[in-house]
Amino acid sequence: MHDMGEAEWERLLDQLNSGDCTPFLGSGACAGTLPTGTALSRDMARRWDYPFDDDHDLPRVAQFAVMRYGDSVYVKRRVCDELDAGGVPDFLDPLEPHGLLASFPLPVYLTTNYDDFILRSLEAAGKRPNVAVCPWNKGLAHAEDLFSSEAGWNPQPDAPLIYHLHGNLQDPASIVLAEDDYLEFLTNLAVDGVAGGQRMLPTSILAALTRRPLLFIGYSLQDWTFRVLFHGLLKAVPGINRRRHVSVQLAPSLASTKADVLEVQRQLARYYEDWRISIFWGTAQEFCRELRRRMGPVP
Repeated sequence: MHDMGEAEWERLLDQLNSGDCTPFLGSGACAGTLPTGTALSRDMARRWDYPFDDDHDLPRVAQFAVMRYGDSVYVKRRVCDELDAGGVPDFLDPLEPHGLLASFPLPVYLTTNYDDFILRSLEAAGKRPNVAVCPWNKGLAHAEDLFSSEAGWNPQPDAPLIYHLHGNLQDPASIVLAEDDYLEFLTNLAVDGVAGGQRMLPTSILAALTRRPLLFIGYSLQDWTFRVLFHGLLKAVPGINRRRHVSVQLAPSLASTKADVLEVQRQLARYYEDWRISIFWGTAQEFCRELRRRMGPVP
């Protein structure tokens, strides 16, 4: 059950080919290369002797580890080391999400992932990407010229901007990991730029969020991270809902019949219709397969 109609596919293809789209990447875009959030959470929970039964919840497991060790950067470094030991996707694979997205003339890529896969895929496509990390707390350095310039580096399809909202592996202190990190991120996002405070979203990112439709790949509508993040962005950047967005979503996992799953999908679709989000139900790879098919023969 994919649910996107012909008109929605026609619109999305035109937007991707014309550069009128902003990809927004989550952990599901790395499926098969890096561990899922649940798998990583349970692995770290075993290492840290997490005593509760919600060991699938990485922010909560990480919060426990911060309390245990008394050093959040130490905990973040351990998680970064685990992810950094993973492999790298085959960007030449026609169904690999990063490689496929890098083939379009898009000026901005947003991600909550810590990895550098979108950077590598863009470089493999012959582009010259710039990378910036969101300064979500006062302890993080930020690119002064990115925020001081009205154009915000003026990202272009051949020199796109990659913006890491939740930090990256190169700076473990920058990653949003534990519950306290998420709360601080959202609190600061709510007052972004108010009363002369440090900005989190430069001009180019605000434009990417408000002037172009978003393509979410690798998130779950049931996921707390996605719901809180997008809700926070809607509050901080009201213009997001001017355009029609697309989100690639895994079908809900329920211990019930197929009919129940379909009904939950319908309920979720109705709920997120208020956010102007059309849903493709499936994995990132299934979405890429269908997108490739509709693109026709590659020259």
